[in-house]
Amino acid sequence: FPVTIMVGLFSSAFFIGMAKGGIKGTGLFVIPIMAVIFGGKVSSGIVLPMLILADLFAVRHYRGNTQWRTLWKVLPMALLGILIGHYLGMYVSDKIFKLWMAGIVLGSLVLMLFQSKGYIKDQVVRQPVFASTVGLLGGFSTMVGNAAGPVMSVYLLGLKLPKLLFIGTSAWFYLLVNLMKLPFHIFSWKTINHDSLLLNVYGIPFLVMGPFIVTGK
Repeated sequence: FPVTIMVGLFSSAFFIGMAKGGIKGTGLFVIPIMAVIFGGKVSSGIVLPMLILADLFAVRHYRGNTQWRTLWKVLPMALLGILIGHYLGMYVSDKIFKLWMAGIVLGSLVLMLFQSKGYIKDQVVRQPVFASTVGLLGGFSTMVGNAAGPVMSVYLLGLKLPKLLFIGTSAWFYLLVNLMKLPFHIFSWKTINHDSLLLNVYGIPFLVMGPFIVTGK
């Protein structure tokens, strides 16, 4: 593989590891890097197995710190969002797909800014319709751009979860939605194959390095 591809892959794997270790927002760097190198839909398939592996590390590390009743409020609509993203993704060009990814990144940054400024009130976050909206948007965002993090973070931060419970609940959400996406990438979009898995293998050391630097474990 060319040097530019490997550098992009290694840096993306490292950013994924840092994100799973608890550094919010670093996962967003992965989307443009991989999309520029591999294309929109293909890059989403290459990234997915690395995300699942990182999710497994995170779930193991933060085991026992999960608020399951919160997850059940968002997962059904997240599945619907995944199905919508999968269906629409089958019929658009890669140029449109990359525009969607760019929109998701921009929207995520705006959402994070709004929350930091206090524009998203905790009372609103606690409403059932907000949980359903988070699930739907998170499911669509993760299917298209592997970028459900900011949407889910806004929800969990609004619930005032303690740090460990926040990270542990997030870890299980990401693992479950990423596993939901896996069959669509393998059998429908066909973005996960022998070549993409080989790239994943090369990225594993950098993936492991990310959370190790963050947590020291």
